Amino acid sequence: MLTRRSLIAGLAALASPAFAAPRRYELDVEKSRVGFTYILSNALQQGQMPISRADLRIDPFNLGDSTADVIVNPDGARTGFFFATEALKSASVLNTAQFPEIHFVSRAVRLAPTGRLSDGAALVGDLTVRGVTRPITLKAQLFRPPGSAPDDLSALTITLKGQISRSAFGATGFADIVADTVGLDITAAIRAI
Repeated sequence: MLTRRSLIAGLAALASPAFAAPRRYELDVEKSRVGFTYILSNALQQGQMPISRADLRIDPFNLGDSTADVIVNPDGARTGFFFATEALKSASVLNTAQFPEIHFVSRAVRLAPTGRLSDGAALVGDLTVRGVTRPITLKAQLFRPPGSAPDDLSALTITLKGQISRSAFGATGFADIVADTVGLDITAAIRAI
């Protein structure tokens, strides 16, 4: 029998954090970057690529239900060296003329033993480069701005770090002077919608 008390209890349960849906966040492009490192002629080099689109959903009460779907524009890559930038975009490396997007879709968030992203976690997903999709695991951390209230999740910063083998995606050009491993260092400043 449905009583007023059971109805109120049921509505309260539905409003509890356990039933909260992931919250959408938009990317602050000016404060976000997809950074990468590579070895060119035995010297560490850095570069960046712009993000074209990001669909980010974070559930602060169940971080494992958080998702990311991000598209990066490799044609907008910059390395600091004109010739290295052009080589990066060439047909034998990223082939940006044929493959104008790099796409990442998350599959899982593996939390640290504390259950908090700020204590470190792994973001597991699929990365597509040059039309080739491979699994990738990135070390993830999530932060609130300094001085913000503990329950204020309206603005957050996510950092992601990892590495890939470029040859695993068919980006084999200039192997005689550029190492196979590419480091990833991503910072995403996001705001709740």
